Amino acid sequence: MNRSTGTDGTQSSTLRDEVPWSDSITSYDRQHSTIYLRILDACADNASIEEMAELILGIDPVLEPVRARKAVRSHIDRANWMVTTGSKELFGG
Repeated sequence: MNRSTGTDGTQSSTLRDEVPWSDSITSYDRQHSTIYLRILDACADNASIEEMAELILGIDPVLEPVRARKAVRSHIDRANWMVTTGSKELFGG
């Protein structure tokens, strides 16, 4: 399912509950790099899954707790992949 990117007013009709996975950087990754950065920043600030779901992904964790957890987990996993592996592709290393 697609959603808005959050309560800051920016919209994305392509935000997915589960990040499309690949061993290389995808167009989804490029389009949602800001989401990944916001997720990583929220993790560093010890934000809860519920906070990230609502404020970053635009998913109400009270109404859709399972979906919220899955979507946040998927984006955290991909954001971490981007930092540890994908960045090598971005920066040619």
